[in-house]
Amino acid sequence: MAFETREEVLEKVIGMKKPACPHCNKQMSIWEVPPINVGDGLGWGTPFLFMCFNDDCPLYTKGWDEVMENYAHHASYRCINYPGTDQFELIPVFSPVGGTGQIIDDKILAEEEMLKENIKKGFSILADCYVNQDGVTILRLLMDPAEPVRVRLKAAEMIGDIGELEAIEPIRNLSFGNQSLQKSVDNSVKKIHERFFTRECPYCAEIIKKRAKICKHCSKDVAGQ
Repeated sequence: MAFETREEVLEKVIGMKKPACPHCNKQMSIWEVPPINVGDGLGWGTPFLFMCFNDDCPLYTKGWDEVMENYAHHASYRCINYPGTDQFELIPVFSPVGGTGQIIDDKILAEEEMLKENIKKGFSILADCYVNQDGVTILRLLMDPAEPVRVRLKAAEMIGDIGELEAIEPIRNLSFGNQSLQKSVDNSVKKIHERFFTRECPYCAEIIKKRAKICKHCSKDVAGQ
């Protein structure tokens, strides 16, 4: 399974229909998982959840007495949902404002609008680069972690079509983290080699002719490799 960045998960969650809390039937809010895990400490497996913040929810209102009676703690529960699933669970809250600092419905919409603008700007730059055969700028966008993943994926695709051999070394020296992006980059490097009839020496990693039998850099026998 390909690793998804926070940015990619953010886009997916925004596009989902917010579920209704099974305890009160009120629409749940988007909730950003805090850096310190709540509960068993094993982590949530996602940077965003849906959570019910209806203070009249029966789960929440009755939870104060139940927790006090069973555990002698001043706490209650709120219902959470894992985005894209029917999995609903409970998490403890220790005050009426517990967890409200991570409600990001307004913030997330603002981030989404900014993301859309950055993607639009990046695609516009890439379109101009393709027309002008500007591989240098395409490479810069590809290697910039601040650029949206969609822009970097498109840049990775384009660098394979117009990139020069000089683009291979900086690409190879960078770890992209995202598996989809890394795969696209690797495919583009192959395309560059195909266009220039080259390959990388299996011993020293320097670029050599595809038909070379002896590496001109390390003098190793590379025939048939």
